Amino acid sequence: MALGGFQDRVARVDLGESNVDYEGIDEEDAKKYIGARGLGVKYVFDQGPDVDPMGPENLLAFMNGPLTGTQVTMSGRIAICTKSPLTGTVTDSHHGGWSGARLKWAGFDGLLFEGQADEPVYAYVEDGEVELRDASHLWGKGVHETVETIEDELDGAYGKNLSTMAIGPAGENEVKYACVVNEDDRASGRGGTGCVMGNKNLKAVVVKSSTDMPKPEDQETFQEGHKQAMQLIMESDVTGPNEGGLSVYGTNVLMNVTEEMDGLPAKNGVYTSTESYSDAEGGGERILDAEKVSGENVRENILVDEPTCHSCPVACKKEVEVQTMHKGEEMNVRMESFEYESAWALGPNSANDDRDKVAVMIDRCNDMGVDTIEMGNMMAQAMELTEEGKLDGLEGSLDWGDADEMIDMIEAVGRRETELADHMAEGQAHMAEEFGDPETDILTVKNQSIPAYDPRTLKGMAIGYATSNRGACHLRGYTPAAEILGIPEQVDPHAWEGKGDLCATFQDLHAISDSFDICKFNAFAEGIEEYVLQYNGMTGLDVTEEELMEAGERVYNLERYYNNLAGFDGDDDDLPLRFVEGSEHAIPAQGAAEGELAELEEMKEEYYDVRGWVDGVVPDEKLEDLGIEVGPGTGVSSEGGAAAPSDD
Repeated sequence: MALGGFQDRVARVDLGESNVDYEGIDEEDAKKYIGARGLGVKYVFDQGPDVDPMGPENLLAFMNGPLTGTQVTMSGRIAICTKSPLTGTVTDSHHGGWSGARLKWAGFDGLLFEGQADEPVYAYVEDGEVELRDASHLWGKGVHETVETIEDELDGAYGKNLSTMAIGPAGENEVKYACVVNEDDRASGRGGTGCVMGNKNLKAVVVKSSTDMPKPEDQETFQEGHKQAMQLIMESDVTGPNEGGLSVYGTNVLMNVTEEMDGLPAKNGVYTSTESYSDAEGGGERILDAEKVSGENVRENILVDEPTCHSCPVACKKEVEVQTMHKGEEMNVRMESFEYESAWALGPNSANDDRDKVAVMIDRCNDMGVDTIEMGNMMAQAMELTEEGKLDGLEGSLDWGDADEMIDMIEAVGRRETELADHMAEGQAHMAEEFGDPETDILTVKNQSIPAYDPRTLKGMAIGYATSNRGACHLRGYTPAAEILGIPEQVDPHAWEGKGDLCATFQDLHAISDSFDICKFNAFAEGIEEYVLQYNGMTGLDVTEEELMEAGERVYNLERYYNNLAGFDGDDDDLPLRFVEGSEHAIPAQGAAEGELAELEEMKEEYYDVRGWVDGVVPDEKLEDLGIEVGPGTGVSSEGGAAAPSDD
């Protein structure tokens, strides 16, 4: 293949047959779908949207992109793509660190796993080869011990020449929201990729390599784009090293910001801030305070280091060390991932503001290999069901803000140790169906739990959650950039008009960065101009800004098309009823956002018009316009009826 930035090598690993074949990248697919997320979704699509997520035929793709592992700033990402056992949709989940770059340096654009191993194995990658090795001695171990054991066996070291992407007991026990954890603390958190990995008896993917960054095909164009991008990143109020909010406080810089605007869901989304919760239930006392788990509080009290990822000057990771008592036992934990979403889910949304125990919980989630966002939401749901008496008689229960029981519940879920934990391992929809009301006792979209932005207050997130192709997600289209940070310009978070267009634009832009695969945080500084220059310089292509944006749109529509063929349509583009205007179960926002609710139907109509979709379905004319030439089509026309029969 003639395109720069690619190794033109993919390993196709049949775990059932213990066989590895090697193939190149289709150049036309690379031009259409860019790489990483885009190409990964294409590989998953080709496997068939009707596959069983928990069957051997489900494909698990580890993919980097044409800019991964290069000189491009923040280019240390990797995409893991599959059909989600949690949502039933196509999903991709990304993590940072060094594994994405290292996979590129080891000679690969991707690893495609299919089948199911008879016994536990791990994949060892080095110098353009993949070898399956016995992992029986690793099965049952947490992620931390797994990484340490592999480092000892292979005489390698994280940060020098080795990266380990592993599952913990949650993946082995097929917890539906189990994740893949890289280098101890960087998680491909959402969608249950670790569950698929565990189902395949694949304990880890281990990559060993020296640094070997790809060279740009057009050095002059690349350097022009890279210079512009670096200057913007260095000067940004958000990303500027040691000065920007993201660099100084990490992602958790947002905790106090969303709290003040009443955009922080609290007590399972009943309230829109911890202050509003305290006003309603505190009897005049501040019984819950988001500031205690904020980035500012963390930096002042427990920060010990600020590690970073490949080619990143921002260093948003905040490593902390805590000592706390847990049921009479002293716990000492040093961990790297005190992130905003994790701190919110295991903190304010569960009516907990014990900073040090939140750190312990995040570390335990990483060790068990379970998504912190989903785990926190699951516990908040269980707490609400407990409060309502719906879990009476069940072994185990959870009370609001009981941090000690929350710590223990994480391992119980990861190992499915108790009756309640076993049910919680199946996700929110299962819990609501078994013990509550599937319409009201659930805070998910497509069975994936909401993140830390209240959709009543931030209307871009409302339509973003609803239309995300992988279930509720803030990262498909990060509209808080505009609604909170004023990037590229400030918009009113409470206004719904125009949010369909804003959301679709961010979704397409992030589909591009996810397919490059570079960190989304670069979009706080860079724009499409810098993307085009660096992409063209690296690959040797000559695409325009419009053509690159169309590629992002193509990726997003391919995902939606997959979901349509899997049975999803506009009815699935919903929100939890407590957030929605017109619902009898709606709970209006409080405080600074008093009375706000999500105007979901109006926003969906606007969004579908922007997308050219018919009730959430990609019409065949749209597929043709975007050059998506796979599959049978949806059978829907742009006029809303059945599509005209093909001449073929």
